[in-house]
Amino acid sequence: MELISPDFGYIFWMTLAFGIVFFFIAKFAFPVIGKALKNREQKISEALEQAERTHEEMKNLQAKNEELLKQAREEREEMLNEARISRDKIIEEAKEKAKAETNRLVESAKETIENERKAAMTDIKNEIANISIKVAEKILERELSKDEAQMEYIDKIIKETEQQ
Repeated sequence: MELISPDFGYIFWMTLAFGIVFFFIAKFAFPVIGKALKNREQKISEALEQAERTHEEMKNLQAKNEELLKQAREEREEMLNEARISRDKIIEEAKEKAKAETNRLVESAKETIENERKAAMTDIKNEIANISIKVAEKILERELSKDEAQMEYIDKIIKETEQQ
């Protein structure tokens, strides 16, 4: 029960002990604790400032990255467009060359065909002439083998010549 209703001596010694402990704590511990708290507060403040600077730098870097990506996309599109234009130009040139070559080959083939046709016609005419001469020789040999037939044939030719 003494703790519930303490007497004066007990309160005095407790207060004195508390005062001495408080004095030592105030003299030695509070400055160290206060200094540690200030250091801690300063470090937290510096860390927050550093985090803010880092955050701003990250924003700047992100903006620069986005700008670089945008430029890269634009350059890629420009390169693709140039490649398409070059491809179309090359295809068009190839088509024109192929068309010109085709026309040249067609003209050459036409000339060759015409020359071959003329040569064939000449050969046919010569062959017909040779056959005609041979046939005429055979007919004349047979018909003119007799003197009488020769005289009749000569008269016939003379008459035909006179009529013309």
